[in-house]
Amino acid sequence: MKATTYSVGIDIGGTTVHYAVVDDAGKIRERGDLATRDYPEATDFLTALAGEIKRVVHFFGRDSFIGIGVGAPCVNPHTGAIEGATDLPWESPVPLAEVLGRLTGLSVYAANDANAAALGEMQFGAARGMRNFIMLTLGTGVGAGVVADGRLLEGSRGFAGELGHIYAVGAEDRMCSCGRPGCLQTVASAGGIVATAISMLESPEGKDSSLAGVSADQLTAKTIAQHAKRGDTLARSVYEFTGGVLGTAFASYAAWIDPEAIILFGGVANAFDLMERSMHEAYDRNVLFLYKDSVKLMRSGLPEADAAILGAASLPYQKH
Repeated sequence: MKATTYSVGIDIGGTTVHYAVVDDAGKIRERGDLATRDYPEATDFLTALAGEIKRVVHFFGRDSFIGIGVGAPCVNPHTGAIEGATDLPWESPVPLAEVLGRLTGLSVYAANDANAAALGEMQFGAARGMRNFIMLTLGTGVGAGVVADGRLLEGSRGFAGELGHIYAVGAEDRMCSCGRPGCLQTVASAGGIVATAISMLESPEGKDSSLAGVSADQLTAKTIAQHAKRGDTLARSVYEFTGGVLGTAFASYAAWIDPEAIILFGGVANAFDLMERSMHEAYDRNVLFLYKDSVKLMRSGLPEADAAILGAASLPYQKH
């Protein structure tokens, strides 16, 4: 019988760093976390993290580990360093892979967090067995990972696939945090959902919506989805509009890599059923006939709470 192998998955965020031991079936066997801000110096952080990794590796047996995978913002996959991450407290660059590898003695593979999520989807989720797909993470922003011919597209600096910043029909009058108007994430992010709702509430129909009684600090993408599922017409219109913008964008994306699927993940994607019809209609209306029936528009198969760790943990399996 084939022996079980393990990898360590690490998800580095601005508040918390999560790590876990993940087996080759995608099951989390041990987990822990560190508070990012407890370590103002990168050297201290990496030393503490390496200590945690060595502890769990010793417990499961060193010979069964194939490596460490790290998902983090602004990772250069060619150097394994974090470069210019504004949400992290450490001076750039942080030689993540080099130092962790030296301290633990294991191979370390690092990737942008959205790209890691895409590889996790291919290793453990809905894209298992696929060689061409796009994964979009719809959350605070819109991140993406693009896999073509079984390989992640990284680009010269690891920034390939910033599909949230592609100009989108339906977003023309919205200013993005990147400083340009019209980016997809101004509509399809959590903040974009709220912006659409506020705009619709200012229309004459807005006074009849149950959302009109929701205070500004309580108006979130999740709240809007809850009202939509209770039958509020305006709330449903918010998600139908979002689905239409996404579907139109996907019609263009399909022509780039001829994907088998475009997969949605993240908090906004939890309302997939509210966007599904308008998304498919817009896609079918705008896509080149070559891609009309060949591309699946679907939800992620990864559990939301653990997707980042599973994505990171998949990196050694992809490289091994």
